[in-house]
Amino acid sequence: MLIPLLDAAYQLSILLVSCHFEVQLVKKYNPRAGFTLVELLVVIAIIGVLVGLLLPAVQAAREAARRMSCSNNFKQLGLSMHNYHSAYQALPMQGTGTRTAVGNNDWDNLDGSNNYRLSILVGMIPFIEQQALWEMISNPSAQRTDGSTTTTPGTATVPWPAMGPTPDRLAYVPWASEIPGLRCPSDPGTGLPALGRTNYGACLGDSAVYSRDSYLNIAPGAYPYAATTGTASNATAAYRGAFMQGRQTKFRDILDGLSNTIVMGELATDLGDNDARTSLPTNAPYGAAAEKADCRLNPSYGTLQVDPIRPQFWNSAATVNTNFGRGFRWADRMPVYTCVFTILGPNKALCSERDDRRDAVTSVSSRHQGGAHVLMGDGAVKFITDSIEAGNSNAIQHSTHAGAPANGLVSDYGVWGALGTRASKETISEDF
Repeated sequence: MLIPLLDAAYQLSILLVSCHFEVQLVKKYNPRAGFTLVELLVVIAIIGVLVGLLLPAVQAAREAARRMSCSNNFKQLGLSMHNYHSAYQALPMQGTGTRTAVGNNDWDNLDGSNNYRLSILVGMIPFIEQQALWEMISNPSAQRTDGSTTTTPGTATVPWPAMGPTPDRLAYVPWASEIPGLRCPSDPGTGLPALGRTNYGACLGDSAVYSRDSYLNIAPGAYPYAATTGTASNATAAYRGAFMQGRQTKFRDILDGLSNTIVMGELATDLGDNDARTSLPTNAPYGAAAEKADCRLNPSYGTLQVDPIRPQFWNSAATVNTNFGRGFRWADRMPVYTCVFTILGPNKALCSERDDRRDAVTSVSSRHQGGAHVLMGDGAVKFITDSIEAGNSNAIQHSTHAGAPANGLVSDYGVWGALGTRASKETISEDF
């Protein structure tokens, strides 16, 4: 595209030089002569057309730079993940932290502990040159975003505990902090109702069943669900990705090979515009009670409320909760905030159960044209196009529920699903 533009600029320069010499020649014999109004208008029109041709090229160049910057962010996250594994002989955990009370639900919001609600990004903070922020998180802190050191009934006491409260607390400085290395330059999202946003999340594989649960790191009897109950075994069957809620994984667990397995994916943050990739409808039929089963049986169930005229957005009948947007809390392990799944292809409408504390089929998404970035286990960054082969998007998700595929079988979601599983003996020989 630049060659025609350069040629046009060259032709315009010749035209302007010719006009200049013609005017000078005329002025030599008639000092009062100059450009006529028509000549000026023609030159202005040519300059306007040239600017109109150059502007898209400039914007494309800027987007290419932003996309490269986004890729570099992912490379830094890949290095930090490998450094974390070198230091602790394990990957950071999705669904970790502290817990003080017995009997709370895993989605309860607390001031005295984070209730095992922390994402992998919290553990990676000191490895991405955010040591000061990590010191604030790992130690009791008296700082509040409002500058106050006092408390009122119903609010957190001061100081905050080490590792902080649950990630919904606006007054806790670290959770409200915007970290440049976790933001894609192409994503314009900013400000409330989000806290600190992230454009990068952990890949939990090709099943979102029990994707919000962290039962398996709770000692039997100390939590409503022991590690041997049916709920926990269902979660075990569903957790097929590099990361699992509430369980520590290691590189040795990725039997398909690090270069064949996605460990993190890019996600667009919600802008409050009813984007079907980033926001959660709460009304029927998409917010009905039956949805829990519907999303498991058919991950594409969410398309029921997509606007046929604008397929990237929910239709006018959808009621969206603007407080539960994609990427709204970088520290929160809940699926809508920091999880991606290789079920539906990139930039597809999500399928959820009404709010942030429930399962959600959330794919990778971005503000880039035509796809989104993913991070492979070996640290390589790939740009996955929207057209990647994603198998049967209506296939039931892997779990122990009736009709679900048996454990260990290959993914029903094609090449895309295979890239998300860690140990299903699916390797991709060709480039993608």
